[in-house]
Amino acid sequence: MKIYTKTGDQGTTSLFGGTRVSKADLRIDTYGTVDELNSYIGLLRDQPVNTNRKADLLEVQDRLFTIGSILATEPGNQKVKIPHLSEDDISFLENRMDEMDASLPPMRFFVLPGGDQSISFCHIARTVCRRAERLTIALNAQEAVDSLVIKYLNRLSDYLFMLSRKMTQELNVEESPWKPRM
Repeated sequence: MKIYTKTGDQGTTSLFGGTRVSKADLRIDTYGTVDELNSYIGLLRDQPVNTNRKADLLEVQDRLFTIGSILATEPGNQKVKIPHLSEDDISFLENRMDEMDASLPPMRFFVLPGGDQSISFCHIARTVCRRAERLTIALNAQEAVDSLVIKYLNRLSDYLFMLSRKMTQELNVEESPWKPRM
C-alpha cells in the first residue's frame, strides 16, 4: 500500500465512512490536534524519568488513537466500526493522579513551566491537550461529540499537570512559583 494517494491534493480528505471534507474543517483540526498531542505523549514516554510510566503513557496514546477514530468518523455513521471510550478510561487517569498527588507537596502557588527539558515537554503536552479540548468543545457546538471524549481530554490535561509536578519531584528540580507583580 502506498502512503500517498493524491486524493488530498485539492485540499480535501475523507472521514471514516467516505465523506470528503476540507482539510481546514474544524473536525480535521480537532483530530489533528489530538494526533499532535499523541506525538507529545510519545516524547514524554521516551524520557528516562518516565521509565516506570511507559505502560501508562502507552495506554494514554491508545486512548488518544480511539479519540482520533471517534472524531474522524462522520456523525451518525453506524457502519464504521471504531473503538470506544468508557468511564474506566477516565477512572484510570483519576487513579494515577490520586497516586501522584499522595506523594506531592500541596500546591501553594501557580507553577511556571520548566526546570528540566522533560518537564517542559510535559507542559507542552498539557497545553496541546487543552487546545484539543477547546477544539472538541467547539466541534460539539456544531455537531454532537461523544461527551466522554471531552471528559477524557479534560482529565488528561489535569493528569499531565500532575505528571509535570511528579517529574519535577523525581528529577529533584525546584518548582518555580509565579509571583505576580502588583
